[in-house]
Amino acid sequence: MMDDKKNDVIDLRILISLLLQRKKLFGIVLVVTFVVASALILCVPRTYTCVVKLAPEASNATTGSALGSIASSLGFDIGNMESSDAIFPLLYPELFESNDFLVQLFDIRIKSLDGEINTTYYDYLEKHQKKAIWKVPFNWLIVKFNNLMSPPIDVVGSNKEEINSKSFILSRNQVRIIEKMKDLIVCNIDKKTNVISIVVTDQDPLISATIADSVRMKLQQFIIDYRTEKARVDVDHYQQLLDNAKQEYEMALAKYSDYSDTHKDIILQAYISERDKLENDMSLKYQTYTAMKAQLEAAKSKLQEKVPAFTVLQGASVPIKPTGPKRMVFVIGMLFLSVIVTSLFVLKGHIVDMFKV
Repeated sequence: MMDDKKNDVIDLRILISLLLQRKKLFGIVLVVTFVVASALILCVPRTYTCVVKLAPEASNATTGSALGSIASSLGFDIGNMESSDAIFPLLYPELFESNDFLVQLFDIRIKSLDGEINTTYYDYLEKHQKKAIWKVPFNWLIVKFNNLMSPPIDVVGSNKEEINSKSFILSRNQVRIIEKMKDLIVCNIDKKTNVISIVVTDQDPLISATIADSVRMKLQQFIIDYRTEKARVDVDHYQQLLDNAKQEYEMALAKYSDYSDTHKDIILQAYISERDKLENDMSLKYQTYTAMKAQLEAAKSKLQEKVPAFTVLQGASVPIKPTGPKRMVFVIGMLFLSVIVTSLFVLKGHIVDMFKV
């Protein structure tokens, strides 16, 4: 019974002694791991992250402000429940997953910090991305395998890369670029404050700041267009009515003026009645014209009220320090892992013998 208890006890001194006997092996493994890990991580290009924060104006005020404050502190937004908008801030991250929105970023002009790259964002992601050397053969094999499993379908048109402004028909290469953009451009929403954070990661600091600011403007314009869509339709409608009313009034005015000039000295009642009829018609057309003009001005005022305001809490700025990869952390992690694996290799015989007893 006592022997079984002794066998269950692990003597750390014996384990440490076994490890110290293989110091040379540990030294070789650590040196090789350091060299390999450093070579691997140095091949990975540095990335820079730019963050833009803005707070949109609420579409309508929440009636129960006290209740809204309590719900907000708990992480709920009852303002969104009361809002008549179909797209409220919590759905903005879904917008960044939409091809319609991302395709609009293809033609943005970007320039690298060193000035060597000056092209569109689409061309930059397609032709100017740095890649780790050890990733090149794997990417080549993946592309070949995908083409073998499902050959690319040609897009109808003379030049399929010119369909940048359309998201209905996309080439395989454009779909690949869009998927890459979804990883590089992220939108986060603070559920308590509705603060929108746009995070853009790129291999060049100036390009990351440029895209972050461009995405902010695109998002603002999308929200403005959505919030004012009905008001803009009303303005266009009343503008058309005003143009028609003005044209009819000018025609009625011309008829009345011509008739009055050609029948100036005639006192027959029939001519006077006709003149009065034309005058009344002209007056009615003028009243309609002035009414439509007032309606148009009211619609324009309503449109202006619908335009939301934005407060930029943190504007785009060129990042100074890279955010990834964490080279020191990677190397230290690989060294620690190599020590663990080597220790298990050295002690495997002792551990097996211990469990056999």
